[in-house]
Amino acid sequence: MRRMLSNGSFLRFYLLLGVALLVVFVIALAGRSFIEQVRREDYREQLAALPMSLMTRQLADTPVEQRKVLLDQFAQQLALQLTLQPISEADLGYFERSRLEQGKILVDESPWLLQQRLPGDAWLLQARLDDWGEHQWYGSIELLGEWLAAMPADEREERIAELRPGSWPLQLLPTLPEGLTAQQQIQLASGSVITKLVSDKLSLVLLYQLPGESQWLQAGPISRGDTLPPNLHLPLLVGLMIVLSLIIYLIMRSIEARMARLELAATRIASGRLETRVKVESGDFLGRLGMAFNGMANQVQSLLRGQQEMIRAVSHELRTPVARIRFAVQMVEDMTDQPAIRRQLQGIDADIAELDELVDEILTYARLDSETFNGAELETALVECRAMAERVIDTLSPLHEELTLRLAPGPEIELLAEPRYLQRALQNLVGNACRHGKSQVVIQLWDEPNLVRIDVEDDGPGIPPEARADIFKPFARLDDSRARSSGGYGLGLSIVQKIMAGHGGSVTIDTSPTLGGARFTLLVPRRDPPV
Repeated sequence: MRRMLSNGSFLRFYLLLGVALLVVFVIALAGRSFIEQVRREDYREQLAALPMSLMTRQLADTPVEQRKVLLDQFAQQLALQLTLQPISEADLGYFERSRLEQGKILVDESPWLLQQRLPGDAWLLQARLDDWGEHQWYGSIELLGEWLAAMPADEREERIAELRPGSWPLQLLPTLPEGLTAQQQIQLASGSVITKLVSDKLSLVLLYQLPGESQWLQAGPISRGDTLPPNLHLPLLVGLMIVLSLIIYLIMRSIEARMARLELAATRIASGRLETRVKVESGDFLGRLGMAFNGMANQVQSLLRGQQEMIRAVSHELRTPVARIRFAVQMVEDMTDQPAIRRQLQGIDADIAELDELVDEILTYARLDSETFNGAELETALVECRAMAERVIDTLSPLHEELTLRLAPGPEIELLAEPRYLQRALQNLVGNACRHGKSQVVIQLWDEPNLVRIDVEDDGPGIPPEARADIFKPFARLDDSRARSSGGYGLGLSIVQKIMAGHGGSVTIDTSPTLGGARFTLLVPRRDPPV
């Protein structure tokens, strides 16, 4: 049952879930690439902000004819290829020009191209380099230190505050920071830039002493801009998706198991085991579904029990007046010798016999339809099938002397079944064949690996294919050839179907290949004998 459920809707759900996770994985990869791209762009802009801002400020304050000399000094100090051109001649798009108007820096990579507009001027500074390295770090901090040293001391903090937004973390120190070695102090005093790694090893601090001043410029901590390499990032992402998939699978496995139990309960109730209930484990939607299912099963069980009790009670109550009527008819028959009256009384007695037979079939059908028969194990015994078929023939042959009833030759077959019900099923089929056969009825027994097959064939008109599904319904009627005048009440085949369901088997109908009439087949599965 669980396999059927898994191979059906839940298998499709797992496939859809796998597709969804794959889509999420692709989106995550694309998102990771986009985020890394944005981080790299922000990092490059942060690196370029300090040197570009310093150069554009100083170039803007320098007359145009002297800018070439200053530009060469900057290029040598920072190891950059610097050019100045009118901004109107630059090959820029709308958004790039808009960013330049806002004072932003344009940064392109491979190779690096830095562009910024001179403040209050129509000129564009362009800087090219292969990669950002130690020369640019040291050159930028030296350029800033020289620029600060050239201005009054009381203006330095204000100028640094103007440079801080979007740039490096900058700070003027009145004393040397702690933790410097003697060698580092000597390097600072000689005008060199020293580098210190922060404890997290992912950022650094630059220190530089302003020329001729007792102030020290500190830049940092500055992130080194390292990104997680793809060969590490991808396995982490794959591992995360696997863990997520396992969690979702375990959740869905639990839901699937509970749905399988619900399906099993529904199947058991459909097979007649109305006492079946679903175990309610929680108050979630499946728990509420289970409670609703149990309520429905209780209602169905109550209705069917009431219906069966009413049928049994009515049938039992009918036996008493039928018996009284039969007794009265017999008394009247004994009191008169007139032939006409005796014929009428005999007709009444025949009708009473039919009514008594109908009551018996209704009681049998109600008993077979009860919970006791459908839900409990049958009291089985070893049945000799050929002997059972011969008993049925011996019982019905005197009632149908115009027909030939015979058992086809075959092996002795033993079967574990409920003897009384199995014989009743076979007798109902043979009786039905006798009512509609023209000259003969044949019973054939087949011993197959996992079941026993019993065929009952007649040479009557047969049953059309479109009507075969309806003849097992209670009180079903077909054409005039199978009307009540031919005998039966439409319950015989329904009783056969109930008996076969109780044995875990089935009854089928088709056309007899030898006699041309109907062929009813009982398929009874073999059971292991009790130890």
